[in-house]
Amino acid sequence: MTEASSHPPGIPSWTDLTTSDLDAAIAFYTALFGWDAQRADEPEAGGYTMLTKNGRFVAGMAPGQDRPPSWMMYVTTDDVDATTEKVRAAGGTVALEPMQVMTAGRMAVYMDPTGAAFAVWQPGDHTGAQLVNEPGALCWTELQTRDPDAATAFYAAVFGWGSETATGPIPYTEWKQDGRSIGGMMPMGDQFPAEVPAHWVVYLGATDVDADTARAVELGGKVLVPPMDIQEGLRFSWITDPQGAPLGLLRMTG
Repeated sequence: MTEASSHPPGIPSWTDLTTSDLDAAIAFYTALFGWDAQRADEPEAGGYTMLTKNGRFVAGMAPGQDRPPSWMMYVTTDDVDATTEKVRAAGGTVALEPMQVMTAGRMAVYMDPTGAAFAVWQPGDHTGAQLVNEPGALCWTELQTRDPDAATAFYAAVFGWGSETATGPIPYTEWKQDGRSIGGMMPMGDQFPAEVPAHWVVYLGATDVDADTARAVELGGKVLVPPMDIQEGLRFSWITDPQGAPLGLLRMTG
């Protein structure tokens, strides 16, 4: 297992799902990934549910009717207020001002200048995912945007991310932090309808992408992109859950 007791600032470290049907989403994901669900008892938690694998936190879920069902990507920060000022200075928008989440930590939600939503997390009692880079756990995040240059400048200013782009039919950028690849970015082409905004894709690990994709369909999900190889040892698919939230599945080893 790849366990994590904490995450350095600037690293994607948590993900949660906002969904129109919390009970149905819990049923789908626990069946797909073998997760256990722990719904918070406190009224102020609003039904927030922690998902665990082998007793370790891997993701969260919350009910929400004010936006389409979706997975959110969180980046660790050691000062959410300072990060918020950096976001504003770099041309981003603050969608949710910094707020305290009981004793768990502090958070804020932003839109980057290209229109993609993301969040930051300043740890308190909750330090982020305790299990990463393995099946059923967060293993990659990827920005899909129509303006990679603007995105590159923004995330460098806010988090200090470097970038390394591989040329090809579709250029692919890897975000770098202290020499480590921490995520990716690809340009949105004609395969994306004009009404689809820039967005971050959350990928969860899969032992067998084909089997997990088929299982998702059996459970009521849909396939957006069927399983395919990126390169040797990397196979992925995109699915949606029954409520319509997109999600990537990724096998990262040969």
